[in-house]
Amino acid sequence: MTNLNASLPLAGIRVLDLSRVLAGPLCGMVLGDFGAEVIKVEHPERGDDTRDWGLRVGKTETAYFNSMNRNKRSITLDLQKPEAVQIVLDLARQCDVVIQNFKFGGAEKMGLGYAQIKAVRPDIVYCSVTGYDSSGPEAARPGYDLVVQGEAGLMAINGKPDQPPLKFGVAVVDMFTGMYAAQAVLAALFERQKTGCGRHIEMALFDCGLMISAYYGLEAMLMQKDPPRYGNAHPSIVPYGVFDAEDGPLVITVGNNAQFERFCRAVIERPDLADDERFKSNLGRGTHREVLMVEIQHELSCRSRQLLLQRLKTAGIPCGEVLGLYEALTSERAVRGGLVTQQPHSVAGNTHVMAPPYRLDGERLPVRHAPPELGEGTCDILTGLLGLDAGRLSELKALGVL
Repeated sequence: MTNLNASLPLAGIRVLDLSRVLAGPLCGMVLGDFGAEVIKVEHPERGDDTRDWGLRVGKTETAYFNSMNRNKRSITLDLQKPEAVQIVLDLARQCDVVIQNFKFGGAEKMGLGYAQIKAVRPDIVYCSVTGYDSSGPEAARPGYDLVVQGEAGLMAINGKPDQPPLKFGVAVVDMFTGMYAAQAVLAALFERQKTGCGRHIEMALFDCGLMISAYYGLEAMLMQKDPPRYGNAHPSIVPYGVFDAEDGPLVITVGNNAQFERFCRAVIERPDLADDERFKSNLGRGTHREVLMVEIQHELSCRSRQLLLQRLKTAGIPCGEVLGLYEALTSERAVRGGLVTQQPHSVAGNTHVMAPPYRLDGERLPVRHAPPELGEGTCDILTGLLGLDAGRLSELKALGVL
């Protein structure tokens, strides 16, 4: 285990994760995946809010919590008590990164804002995650993924044109914010190696939510109105999306004109569509999308999914089945890749934990720590890093600090 940890890129980096729910914890988990030691600070009784969301695992975890908290240790502190705040400051002296997503002004009120942490660790990389620009008029508004999906226009580009605005299936704004935050932390750590100086990183959910609009967003600016919604189809490439075969759905992505010609001749056996001047270019296919899609869908619905998949693969056209989530997680592809692991659990016996998606030098990064039970590392970490003895720990427990 020691050799494994030492070979990871962030071995030797210590992170104090004061965040909860999703964006901040995801940032901390990414850093933990790359080898950082991540200490997650939670309330002694309730812990992270997500310990009470969704399906229960053991006594203190849920599937939701576990999805964002692998490769961490958990300590419990009641940050409303001055003794707990002092412990956090003492820990911060020995950490390289602090992540927090308290309500606006909350960290400063407790004595754990950037300036206060920097006073005890001048080169700290401090990452604040908020809902909105901390220097703007909405700074005090709480940030929620679903609210931002609406405000950032993401619901307006999701779903079919004849249906109401639709949220994404997972909390994409939180997740992108967490990933952007991790990138910023890594950049700040890299810079610190050269300058010796830390940074205060500020990430806002709304900012990141707007970035997710990507090419849709730029097209809206060019058109000066909302682009149309296409459901499972692509706004710019035709044919490209989810189609119904005779016995079920499949994904077909015809990415260029040569693929379209092979698709017409070898897959759906309609050379007339390949020869039609209206459909020879992608721009033409987009202009005449409705006419073309009727013909294509008719041909696909007359053929089995396996036949179409075989023909598409032979023709070199990217394609795939549309699987259920459980099917995907238990598929040969996922199993072969080691993407879902089983980790030992003191109550449940074992629990499923997603593996990190990263591969370095051909090896997937490991799950070094299963998502922690509430407070499982409190005694070890406070004893090992701060030198607190059993007597002092007992005093702090009696005071409700731990």
